[in-house]
Amino acid sequence: MGVGDWFNTFCGNLQITDGGTISTRYKNITRRLNTDFWSTTSETTHSLYVGSYGRNTATKMISDVDMIMQLSYDTYVQYSNYQGNGQSALLQAVKKSVEKTYATTSIRADGQVILIPFNDGITFELMPAFLNKDNSYTFPDANNGGSWRTTNPRPEIEEIHARNAACNYNLVLLCRMMRAWKREWQVPIGGLLIDTLAYQFIEYYQYRDKSYLYYDYMCRDFFKWMSEQDENKEYWRAPGSGQYVWGKGLFQYKAKRCYNISLEAIEHETASPKREWSAKQKWKEIFGSDFPS
Repeated sequence: MGVGDWFNTFCGNLQITDGGTISTRYKNITRRLNTDFWSTTSETTHSLYVGSYGRNTATKMISDVDMIMQLSYDTYVQYSNYQGNGQSALLQAVKKSVEKTYATTSIRADGQVILIPFNDGITFELMPAFLNKDNSYTFPDANNGGSWRTTNPRPEIEEIHARNAACNYNLVLLCRMMRAWKREWQVPIGGLLIDTLAYQFIEYYQYRDKSYLYYDYMCRDFFKWMSEQDENKEYWRAPGSGQYVWGKGLFQYKAKRCYNISLEAIEHETASPKREWSAKQKWKEIFGSDFPS
């Protein structure tokens, strides 16, 4: 097995394995809310996967599945005119609806979303929202007395998908590999920031259209690129939407450390004779046990 095979196996090991279970829950939630708020039993209309699952950058380590459920304008008017915190009341109404389907699950409203935890460790984060004319969404924020806020996930999803296709589908796999790095090294970086940085990096990257054979170089070069990001920068702009993506801490130091480890890995790969075991141990040091031995 060569480098390309190692990274092919690694990316395969990161794939979500319980997509069917996630889909079933998503459809059950959608059908329940459509029944109560739209008088239809559709399992698919009015709902949208968002977050890393919606962008297809999630891995099998996923703990949260984000979804938006569009409600009617009449519902918005009803809770906008509510005496008191209408946003909190809306979240409670959605919570009670979902509880009809998942009665034994400890569902709770949490500021902007309904949290629906399952026994396998996956929590659905359900955001009730209202579609705006520009395809963004207005959603309730029950904090501090209640307010309405906006989010615009569709352009983010579309931009990630478009650039992924333009780069021989390497963008999504780079995002997934970096989630393994984040987990292994406990890097203080959010999923959307990983995707935003990878999206920016790969646009003009010289090996953006290559195969798994170049993934060692791609990871090396991305670690170097991340390590050179301005440590004083507080936010980046999300692909498509331009929404603020705030940093959670300094990721640059750990990126630099893993850049140096990747140099060692590639040195083992290119030695004569090749030191395969040593090279793979270095990649495992970066990415953890999902990288093949």
